[in-house]
Amino acid sequence: MALLRPAIVICGTTGVGKSKLAVELALRIAEGATVINADSMQVYDGLDILTNKLPREEMKGVPHLLMGFKKPGEQCVVGQWVEEATRAIDAIHNQNKIPIVVGGTSYWIQHLIFPDRLVGKDPRLSFPSDSSENLLSKLSPEERDLFNKLSDTPPSASTDPNGALAMHRLLQALDPTVASRWHWRDTRKVLRSLKIIAETGKLPSEIIAEQSETDLTARYRTLFFWLYAEPDALNPRLDQRVDQMLQQGLLEEVRLLKRLRSSAELAEDKEEGEADYTLGMHQSIGYREFGHYVELQDTTESQTAYELAVESMKRSTRKYAKRQVSWIKNKLVPAVLRVNEGSLMGQITPFYLLDATELGSAWDDNVLCIADAITRDFLDQRSLPSPIELSSAARTQLLVPAKSVRPSNILVRRRKVVCPVCSLDPDRPVMIEEGEQWESHQRTKSHQRLARPRSSYRES
Repeated sequence: MALLRPAIVICGTTGVGKSKLAVELALRIAEGATVINADSMQVYDGLDILTNKLPREEMKGVPHLLMGFKKPGEQCVVGQWVEEATRAIDAIHNQNKIPIVVGGTSYWIQHLIFPDRLVGKDPRLSFPSDSSENLLSKLSPEERDLFNKLSDTPPSASTDPNGALAMHRLLQALDPTVASRWHWRDTRKVLRSLKIIAETGKLPSEIIAEQSETDLTARYRTLFFWLYAEPDALNPRLDQRVDQMLQQGLLEEVRLLKRLRSSAELAEDKEEGEADYTLGMHQSIGYREFGHYVELQDTTESQTAYELAVESMKRSTRKYAKRQVSWIKNKLVPAVLRVNEGSLMGQITPFYLLDATELGSAWDDNVLCIADAITRDFLDQRSLPSPIELSSAARTQLLVPAKSVRPSNILVRRRKVVCPVCSLDPDRPVMIEEGEQWESHQRTKSHQRLARPRSSYRES
């Protein structure tokens, strides 16, 4: 079997220094290196403050690809990005250079390195014209009409809850297994599942079952670096970065997005199907929190709204960082273990945590020097150190319980159910993921209050 070509991945939370490390490593690699952006917001052109793009002077001449190649009103989904990234990596390899994939969207990174796990249409295949028709036979006339008129843009669960719920119930009628995976408010994923049925004539659950029969493999010989900082040290940095973004002009970029959305140029783009300013950058942290504030005129009200928006953005950023860590530990690390047959230091996808809790001179000692030495050994195919022995943080974070990475098992494990107690309106069901989230939900005050017998209300 031919040796896989090398790639380096730097993942981790927002604000931990991933781009800085990528540039420093690229400058030290003798063969030369090119950085590939794997941040779902930095793919958009302009709006550099909202997306936290690395300033050009800090790139130090290192080429950066897949950054700013989409319009703010466009949507870039994982399949599109993976296609662009593989094409870019092929070009980099043909130049005998090393690709360094950098970003906090670990979902994208995982599908880039571990292929054949995306559920979608395979352009190499053709499907019998009656495949979809056989599936639609179980639908009512109203459901069939909805299926045949599916839009390319999902409805908003906030402004069109009836449309969102109708679409989820349509998926429930066609593929209840996959429908139970998505919340009815997650309209983008619900619509994508329906589009897969329309495009392939197959149920998404059937495709997932087929994928589960194949072993997980790696597209490249990949060296992973997880840049990590303890929350007690990271969170104050994230708060400070929000303050810096505001000083640098964050609000002007939010206002610009507002103007783009309402401009005549936007209307022309939407007619041509090129842009939808409810997607893309409008999902970014910062726009959501300050969107209301920038429209206010009253100074008294606006000052309060500003302070609330600042705190909301800081809170959202901290929560996002927490979710990023959760994905790496619960999804990415198990996939690495699977490909390496249980070892983090396997020859296919060795995985290292670099402790960036301390900055200053500690960065060189704990991050850069270690990453540089491991990269040299990896590229020269020399023996590598044990990932667990690098630091106490590595021992704590990398020793995770073994988890199945089979798509069908994940599908069942992430099933969502309706809470009959909290679903006071049948047209607005409360859906909770089974397992830990369901157990936590049952302990909430709102659930327990609604679950109390009516007699207890009269007595209290």
